[in-house]
Amino acid sequence: MTDSVLSLLPSDFPEADDSAFINTGQRRLYLAGGCFWCTEAVYRQLEGVLSVTSGYAGGSADTANYDAVCTGRTDHAETICIEYDSTLIGPATLLKVFFGIAHDPTQLNRQGNDQGRQYRSAVFYQDDDERRLAADYIALLEKDSVFTAPIVTTLEPLTAFFPAEDYHQNYAALHPGQPYIAAVAQPKVAKVQHYFKSRLK
Repeated sequence: MTDSVLSLLPSDFPEADDSAFINTGQRRLYLAGGCFWCTEAVYRQLEGVLSVTSGYAGGSADTANYDAVCTGRTDHAETICIEYDSTLIGPATLLKVFFGIAHDPTQLNRQGNDQGRQYRSAVFYQDDDERRLAADYIALLEKDSVFTAPIVTTLEPLTAFFPAEDYHQNYAALHPGQPYIAAVAQPKVAKVQHYFKSRLK
């Protein structure tokens, strides 16, 4: 997230109404916001998040592999599947972190130096309720002028999610000294710890 596009601190973002999702058991949310190493690392530390899986969504099974997706010629986006306990955390908080810290939703088909459709900003919704929640939240962010540039996040129906190769899972925690992780992922992890300290495990 480039701080220059924010007009509010992440902790001061407006709240979505996710009351329909609370206390409905274990749920999943699928988000794409650039390199999945970084977005996965952000969510693993939140109370109520049971697991985070890096993978691919938006394309077909035959191209659901890292080599193909990296070409930028598939329909896939690098996506994370967040499994969460809705008695402890709701999608409103997950979306707040997504838009406020995990990525920059004003960058089209890129995040920083990572360029291509595979790095697009997207919410892959599972049903109309989830689509409406995401759409309403984006509208709320725009109404409150939270960003100084337009939000380009797409809302796409989830047709399938394909877990990424094993070596991508929990990558940031397993490779803290890797230069990309140190430069991109760790600052985002630190921001969550600062702005959402009451939500940490």
